[in-house]
Amino acid sequence: MVLGFVVRLYKINTPLADWHSWRQVDTASVTKIFLSKGIDVLHPRYYDISSIQTGFFNPNGYRMVEFPVFNLLHVALIKILPRLSVEIAGRLVSIFSSLITAFFLFLIGKRFISNLGGVLSAFFYLFLPYNIYFTRVILPEPLATTFSVVGIWFFILWIDKNKDWYLYFSGIWLALSLLIKPYFALFLVPLLYLTIKKYGLKKIFGDGKLVIRAVVFLDIVLLPLLLWRIWINGYSTGIPFFEWAFNGDHIRFRPAFWRWIFTERLVKLILASWGLPLFFLGLVRKDLKSNFILFYLLGMFLYVSIVATANVRHDYYQIFAVPAIALAVGAGGDFLLKNKLFNYVIAYFGFGFMVVMLLGTGIYQVKEFYKINHPELIRAGKAIRRLTPPDARVIAPYNGDTAFLYQTERFGWPAVDTSFDKLIKERGADYYVSVNKGDADTKYIISKYKVIEETTEYLIADLHQPLGGLKK
Repeated sequence: MVLGFVVRLYKINTPLADWHSWRQVDTASVTKIFLSKGIDVLHPRYYDISSIQTGFFNPNGYRMVEFPVFNLLHVALIKILPRLSVEIAGRLVSIFSSLITAFFLFLIGKRFISNLGGVLSAFFYLFLPYNIYFTRVILPEPLATTFSVVGIWFFILWIDKNKDWYLYFSGIWLALSLLIKPYFALFLVPLLYLTIKKYGLKKIFGDGKLVIRAVVFLDIVLLPLLLWRIWINGYSTGIPFFEWAFNGDHIRFRPAFWRWIFTERLVKLILASWGLPLFFLGLVRKDLKSNFILFYLLGMFLYVSIVATANVRHDYYQIFAVPAIALAVGAGGDFLLKNKLFNYVIAYFGFGFMVVMLLGTGIYQVKEFYKINHPELIRAGKAIRRLTPPDARVIAPYNGDTAFLYQTERFGWPAVDTSFDKLIKERGADYYVSVNKGDADTKYIISKYKVIEETTEYLIADLHQPLGGLKK
């Protein structure tokens, strides 16, 4: 766990302009606004006030997606350690979450595999290069994963010890997970398996006390999510389009689906090819204490199948599946190292070789994720913060990507979603900043308004100083 913490410190202080920065900045923006304007958990806001993500002009910048549990922890860490930047603190929240997840994966692996299986499961969770990167990002997914794994562990304790407080405590953790990402409801698949395995269907529906426990548990898990969803439905301007994520491009179960989910993501990106034999051994071995891992993987397969388009388009969506994958690989490693069918020298050598190759190949796969490809966005953002008042509204076009707007720390537009006249006169745009000085919109702006700063990388125009006219 110490080493797992250390490897996640790599480039922890870089600006938020690395891989998937467009998604990370939306999360970080909520925290920045909490810090500057006060914490309001019922009205989380970000800098994008355009109609691009929601279809409606969003003048308050409402971001009605996940309940801002991550942002509350993010703010708390900054309050405790005020010298930390927003970027470092946000990454640390995810890093600490991953360490907690690894610990509880060890407990789950120990319960269903062996002591060694638990250690290996935690090891692979901590050191799969894919997961190293995606558990040090400013996203709520690593935290939601932690809540789900902790909730699963306490449910297992209830199954083993039959103490009701374990069940209800599990429900609280699972409820927090669902408040962040409702997709985690599919963790009910392995939990349902454990329940049926212990009690049988007949007793589940025939035992009144057990039915009451199940109803209370499901109320704890689902009611907070239901209340949150009812609440945010009153703020439609802040709810991004989400229907596309399920099967918006009709890719589910087409050949491209199988290629992207299994070949590109599971085999190449997550397991770096060399982890596949261990994963396969973990699936086929018959001597495990139960089929829990198989049903956990089944839940994850249902998740990627239901949320098909998003899982194909975005590699960070598979963060949820990594605990189940790590358990399977840990089970495979445990089998290889202990099985008497193989020459133990060859087995140990083969295991070590596969792990070394997995780590090396995986690092090669994800090394580009850490790079800052467009530092000019950061410099242009600093210029906006220097030249404009904090309440200025800025047009920072970057093909709808909010990574540029985030650098300005101003509410505004990541793309031009209507006419410039409407943006300026009706919606209050004050400045225009561009890092693409040759595009049509930028040429139009500099022909109409005064450029107040220009470098080889960016230009900034004051939309209240038209050329050839009086200041408005």
